[in-house]
Amino acid sequence: MKRVLHISKYYHPFVGGVEQIARDCVLALDGKAEQKVLCFDHNPKSKDSIDSVDGVQVIRVGQQALISSQALGITYGKQMKKVLRSFKPDVIIFHYPNPYVAHFLLKHIKPESKLIIWWHLDIIKQKLLKHFFTSQNNRLLKRADKVVATSPNYIDGSQWLTSVKGKCVVIPNCIDENRLAVTDKEKKLAEQIRAENKNKILCLAVGRHVPYKGLEYLIKASKYLDDRFVVQITGKGPLTEELHKLSNGDPKVKLLGLVSDEELKARLLSCDIYTFSSITKNEAFGLALAEGMYFGHPAVTFTIPGSGVNYVNINGETGIEVPNRDVKAFADALTKLADDSALRAQYGVAARARVEDNFLFKQFEHNVKELVADL
Repeated sequence: MKRVLHISKYYHPFVGGVEQIARDCVLALDGKAEQKVLCFDHNPKSKDSIDSVDGVQVIRVGQQALISSQALGITYGKQMKKVLRSFKPDVIIFHYPNPYVAHFLLKHIKPESKLIIWWHLDIIKQKLLKHFFTSQNNRLLKRADKVVATSPNYIDGSQWLTSVKGKCVVIPNCIDENRLAVTDKEKKLAEQIRAENKNKILCLAVGRHVPYKGLEYLIKASKYLDDRFVVQITGKGPLTEELHKLSNGDPKVKLLGLVSDEELKARLLSCDIYTFSSITKNEAFGLALAEGMYFGHPAVTFTIPGSGVNYVNINGETGIEVPNRDVKAFADALTKLADDSALRAQYGVAARARVEDNFLFKQFEHNVKELVADL
């Protein structure tokens, strides 16, 4: 049985996309490998500790600072050196980006350990960091035995991954079917939402209110829609106040704030069209998009070169893709789907099938097991 060390910035119970995928990797190898997890404690000013999640030992390093989204800890190097020496991993799965940790990994990794880099996204926002870690990225990719991308689009669109295409494998993210299972109570709530919006076309957007989610463009697109539409937006974030101001005077837009899992599933059930307005490669895949499609709804998305969004939603098959930031085209796509119930149904069936065929845990589990076994 192989020994596998997973290295992630944080880990469960911290809620985050990278952290969920790291946990999915651990669960995928359950019973097939001896595993440990090395991460930072997500609590500020914390101390080193060890606990267990899903029966796997998790070594949490105390975090003293957080700079440009990068956690820092003065004992990290010592803890990594210790676990590499005592555990002697056959395989290391390193979740990138995590440049501070990458420094210690490159310094202490043993020649006999195979290295898988799970490339979640390029560093594009932090302009200074992006250039500062060029040399480190080159060394990481040279040392890697395999590099995982979440879509072929991301490989083709990344300046880093195109240089190591021969090492790259595609393992799409997966949705949690159990979390999305619908109860009778949620079905009744969905019926209530539909009754409250009789004869309306319900559009739904789910996500944090941050720039790359492009929610301002969805609100601007709403101004081109007629009164049949209701544009529901969940979540909150730094741009919440700005989005409220932008939607002022447009009764079609409903900013719902943070909603419970129960209400979220009810709204996913009751909507007609799933809107996903992300605009940059920060949206590397679009897990929330896959969740909306799982409920059998057509999706409308922007074109994002190099992002997996347009790999999840296939234009003209599971939904409609329009030029990036073109709010009139986005509104026209919504209107086209509103006018054609047969097309909505056709795309919705295909959307559900695409998720079931590609983005469930069973496919993810198979892919991860095969990746590790091949090493």
